[in-house]
Amino acid sequence: MSRKPVTQPAAKEERKKRSIQEIRDSKTTGEKMVYMSVPDYTSAKWAEIAGVDVAVVGDSLAMIAHGHPSTIPATMDMMVMHASAIRRGAPNTFVLGCMPYQSYNTVDRALVNATRFMQEAGSDAVKPQGGKSQAHILKALVDAGIPTASHIGLTPHTIAMFGGFRIQGKTADAAMKILEDAFAIQDAGCFMLEFEAVPAKIAAVISKQLEIPTIGIGAGVGTDGQILLCHDLLGVFTDFKPKFTKRFSNLTEVAVKGISQYISEVKAGTFPDDDHSYGVDAKEYEKFLGLVEKRKHQ
Repeated sequence: MSRKPVTQPAAKEERKKRSIQEIRDSKTTGEKMVYMSVPDYTSAKWAEIAGVDVAVVGDSLAMIAHGHPSTIPATMDMMVMHASAIRRGAPNTFVLGCMPYQSYNTVDRALVNATRFMQEAGSDAVKPQGGKSQAHILKALVDAGIPTASHIGLTPHTIAMFGGFRIQGKTADAAMKILEDAFAIQDAGCFMLEFEAVPAKIAAVISKQLEIPTIGIGAGVGTDGQILLCHDLLGVFTDFKPKFTKRFSNLTEVAVKGISQYISEVKAGTFPDDDHSYGVDAKEYEKFLGLVEKRKHQ
């Protein structure tokens, strides 16, 4: 008796990691690149499944995952540990490791720590902070063959000098300083730069002057791409909400509701029910009861 061959479903095509060249080319193709800062394995998996272009290992995880009041306490050991987990969670996504406070204050230190991101964690690139004053560091990293980006405008590592989290580039002179920083980053060989907390019109004008792509956080729609923190945009981190964060979901509300329901059912004795418990063979159970009874009378 003949049978029809079973048709197997087509295998899902494996997601292809974005390359440095694709990121660079987005400047001319006009493709808006989507970056998302993720602190852990699970959020990295979400990023890859959803199709985020670049998963960023941001030192904001010092606040989100560790409860610190700022990014300053982030260490290289902490960042490498998280970057390794993010790499495992998003194996087919470009991973950008943010270099933490004082991890790049000399060329030698920058090279050692950037190498840790690449070698120990499997990151695809690194991102210190700073422009003109850090150009020699950026160039040294690039010259060593380490794909490098940078971060200007509001730089969290120097917020003490800014007097807190404040918008940068509000005057013509301050905006020109950001422009000069941007050109210094480009001249150092970086493949991308990030603006944070810069007026939208200023960021748009500077972006148009550059040959490398820009991404923004609190810098308007005129940049070549955008970045937000996963736990901000999903409503997981609720200690505060920056003006530039849009909540696309509210997972904290959902989570608290679920935990409250769990508490209620445990208190009422309705969880776990039979559907969430393991059974035992009736004969073995009866035998067990007999053995227990026998033990009582020994």
